[in-house]
Amino acid sequence: MLKLKILIADDEPFNLDYLEQELGELDYETVSVGDGGEAWEKVQSEHPDLVLLDIMMPVMDGFEVLSRLKANPATRDIPVIVISADDDLKSVVRGIKLGAEDYLPKPFEPTLLYARISSCLEKKHLRDLQQLYLKGLERELDIAREIQQGFLPAELPRMEGWEIAAYFKAAREVAGDFYDAFLLPDGNLVWVIGDVCGKGVGAALFMTLFRSLIRATATTDTFTNQEKTPALSAAERLQHVISFTNQYISETHGDANMFATVFIGMIQLEEGRLSYINCGNESSLLLRDGNVAAELKPTGPVVGIIPDAVFAVNEILLEKNDLLLAFTDGIPDAINGENVVFGGQRLLDSVTGGDTSPQELLSKIQDALLEFAGSTDQFDDITMLAVKRSA
Repeated sequence: MLKLKILIADDEPFNLDYLEQELGELDYETVSVGDGGEAWEKVQSEHPDLVLLDIMMPVMDGFEVLSRLKANPATRDIPVIVISADDDLKSVVRGIKLGAEDYLPKPFEPTLLYARISSCLEKKHLRDLQQLYLKGLERELDIAREIQQGFLPAELPRMEGWEIAAYFKAAREVAGDFYDAFLLPDGNLVWVIGDVCGKGVGAALFMTLFRSLIRATATTDTFTNQEKTPALSAAERLQHVISFTNQYISETHGDANMFATVFIGMIQLEEGRLSYINCGNESSLLLRDGNVAAELKPTGPVVGIIPDAVFAVNEILLEKNDLLLAFTDGIPDAINGENVVFGGQRLLDSVTGGDTSPQELLSKIQDALLEFAGSTDQFDDITMLAVKRSA
């Protein structure tokens, strides 16, 4: 087992000899220096576990050494014990304010010396364990983020006469928001955006479940009674997708009280007919000629709480250059430094004003959010999905 290393910085040879002898008997490895400049160099090259730091030293005094130690991310966690005479309380107080862990009065008393050093090294050991744990946790969250990213589409469908774009930004390492867009075997487009309640790992786990159930039930007839429903219409398929997902979550995971707001739409690309269900999500926007022509409001409750809930399907016909925007509440609920919310009106102001592509529209909203929030930390996940009939 490696010995713990202690750096002794004191310009009095007697003090250095005494501390080296006492610490050697306690089975510590010591490194001794006689001035502050050398102390700063040795800290960087030797990486000691503890520093015993005298205040009055040539070249660089102890206060300057201590200030540099605590300002440097590589050395700020090394505990420092200030060495000071009994009558020099002001130096002790200043050293503690600068970040020293403790102080050791001169002349040195062996029992007190051992107690001060043992206490500081024990605290450092606990901090080191905490840092290892946090690094391990960060790695686990990195893995979780990578896995969750795999549940989002690697690329969006390409369709003649249509454009589609998405934006996703998690507020934390993992997110409760999700989106998806895919073509069915018959060539029609399904696109969906959702927001699982809560934040953190729990919401992220349920996000993967909601997204997987929705895609699986939308792309296969395995979960339908094929004898009775050999071919589902757009409205029937959407109702089946959401009803099946809602029933599964509410019955299988009802005790978790987890739910999601969802907007799901199916576009029959040739004629431009959109069938949709809005399950408690923010109202999607239909933009026509640069203005909001319609708001696609909720047609049913959130998904995952109410067994046998009824979800209505609405339909609209998309004209050439019509653009649909779906988004989660991370946009209107965004806050700035004055704790003011972005709100629906600012969103409307940012999306109106002329013909644009889906990607350009999402960029405009991003710019508006950034200008509004400034340096304020993002409060909630932000997800947007935009589809345009361009021909």
